[in-house]
Amino acid sequence: MTTAALSRAGGATAATGAPRRGLAGRIVDRFGSGVLQVFMVLLALFWLVPTLGLLVVSLRTEEANNSSGWWTVFTKPAELTLENYSSLLASGFTASFWNTVFITVPSTFLVITIAALAAYAFAWIDFPGRDIVFLIVVALLVVPIQIALIPIARLYGALDIMGSIPGVVLFHVAFGLPFAIFLLRNFFVGIPKELLEAARMDGAGEWRIFATVVFPLAKPAVASLGIFQFLWVWNDLLVALVFADTENQPMTKALQSQMRQFGTNVDVLAPGSFLSVIIPLILFFAFQRYFVQGLLAGSVK
Repeated sequence: MTTAALSRAGGATAATGAPRRGLAGRIVDRFGSGVLQVFMVLLALFWLVPTLGLLVVSLRTEEANNSSGWWTVFTKPAELTLENYSSLLASGFTASFWNTVFITVPSTFLVITIAALAAYAFAWIDFPGRDIVFLIVVALLVVPIQIALIPIARLYGALDIMGSIPGVVLFHVAFGLPFAIFLLRNFFVGIPKELLEAARMDGAGEWRIFATVVFPLAKPAVASLGIFQFLWVWNDLLVALVFADTENQPMTKALQSQMRQFGTNVDVLAPGSFLSVIIPLILFFAFQRYFVQGLLAGSVK
């Protein structure tokens, strides 16, 4: 085909544009996004069904739960009552709730603070053995918690902190730091170097650079780390069983002891389980924007 013919063909193609799509393609373009949104809403509702069922069970009496399924409450709303929660709070479960808070909040705060400082050092401060130390930290990610239970228990016994809340907090902090340092360091290295150099030219030291430049830019990653750490500690049972005594037990251990003593005591287990679930849900929905930003951080430049 000659050059003139190719030019005419190209001109005809440019003039006519892309080939017209069929009817099915146009329908997908028009309604596809709407159908996808409806599907995602239905999927989210499907995943929330167990939580809804747990809430309804916690609001029904033991006799009603034993006689029929929780879904029958939509035809018999008079079955709903707050007696289960009143009985639960009167049984001393409130102390376990506050023990969980006193364990989870310091563990999350300390992990974020220490990991952010260490990650900044590994990312932007040149010191002897930096890469070797960072590799050691990464290697600690594969160390399972189970192999440290007996040695740490002996150490806590020698320090006389076995069974106390500080002992549980220290354990969670120690095993939460490797992943936290690894996550934040990978985020910090993506910060443009020119920002740090400009701050140094203005006379800022490392502490000021970290507090005013690096840490504010790391809010999405810090929020993601905070959610992960909070959920891990809040839902932990193994560490609580080993290192927390009865007076300092969190909700997970309190619920486990109720199940061991009263295996069919649904009127106690259901409200307690819902209280242990609702706080992480509220936290996640409150910070989901930062959580998504943290997951996507570094995927594009």
